Amino acid sequence: MTAQQKIAPCLWFDGNAEEAVKFYTSIFDDSKILGVSHYGEFDKKREGSVLTIDFQLFGQRFMALNGGSEFKFNEAISLMVRCDTQEQIDRYWRKLLEGGGNEIECGWLKDKFGLAWQVVPSELPELLNGDPQRANRVMEAVLKMKKLDIARLRQAYEKAA
Repeated sequence: MTAQQKIAPCLWFDGNAEEAVKFYTSIFDDSKILGVSHYGEFDKKREGSVLTIDFQLFGQRFMALNGGSEFKFNEAISLMVRCDTQEQIDRYWRKLLEGGGNEIECGWLKDKFGLAWQVVPSELPELLNGDPQRANRVMEAVLKMKKLDIARLRQAYEKAA
């Protein structure tokens, strides 16, 4: 028996959960749809349409819920993608913007469904911790970027004070 992930985000959609999940699982490795449930007789108006989709991205479980139009995504929560290379940052950035997403700043973007993402170098926490002068230079560099550039962040970190 495998251990089940105890905490999983549930993402609220307005009828387009299936489209969103197919989009996300096409972008990330080790991703798949695990199960789909449908509205039943309890909701005659939506009976037969998709209610929830259980899925995973990079092995992390999520649930998508077609809950209706009452709630929208906002920047109060985002999904962070940690990338080991600039090529990964570039790829995920480009893919997540496909179809109408928009760049924000500091490694943040919103996809076409309105979900906020942070696409960041895996080493960013190390660059921001430790020496306060180095961390300040790195943060100043981050604030000037939309898509993060690992080489420029490393350069800011190493720059002589």
